[in-house]
Amino acid sequence: MEPSVDSETNGPVAGVVLAAGASTRMGRNKLLLQIGGESLVRRAARRALASGLAPVIVVVGNEADRSRAELSGLPCRAVENPDFEKGIHLSLRAGIAAVPSDAPAAVVLLADMPLVTDRMIATLVQRYRDSGAALVISEYGGVQAPPTLYDRRLFEELRAAEGEGCSKRVIERHRGEALSVAWPAAALTDVDRPEDFERIRQELSSEETRCAPTC
Repeated sequence: MEPSVDSETNGPVAGVVLAAGASTRMGRNKLLLQIGGESLVRRAARRALASGLAPVIVVVGNEADRSRAELSGLPCRAVENPDFEKGIHLSLRAGIAAVPSDAPAAVVLLADMPLVTDRMIATLVQRYRDSGAALVISEYGGVQAPPTLYDRRLFEELRAAEGEGCSKRVIERHRGEALSVAWPAAALTDVDRPEDFERIRQELSSEETRCAPTC
């Protein structure tokens, strides 16, 4: 499975936003919490769209109707995972299965990582277009985490993978075919607990205050 650059890598790359989790450590649906006037699920979908991913598929599960409502007005598609409590691998499977057959690749994102930007996502896609690599992975201070771009060659493995950590096992099997993009370690932040949310909300609020009105 040697990387090759051809016209197929120039087609629209799909986005798969995983937003179905039960949020057990938060105590309520964290993806409906708001930062900067928008919910985490809407923020993730909007940034995926802004990066140029098309189509953007959002996998919902916990309070699926409310999540769909948060996506109102955005040109993305919600796909429901009714078995979201059984593990994120089922959401990944549902998302990958919904990617159109003409998409050469897909970027998988987690909706609870609010510091991931559209620029980061777009960089993964550009590295893919330049190389034709089977994988383009993100690393934060040496720690691998989403967003991750998977070439269509790996879709079957992703759909067949079982259990927690299945995507990481796919990555490890194909690490020799992967390109890695380094991001600041501080960008590796997810919202799991109330204190995580409050810290990130304050950080982003302070950043917006510093930037206004020049940014």
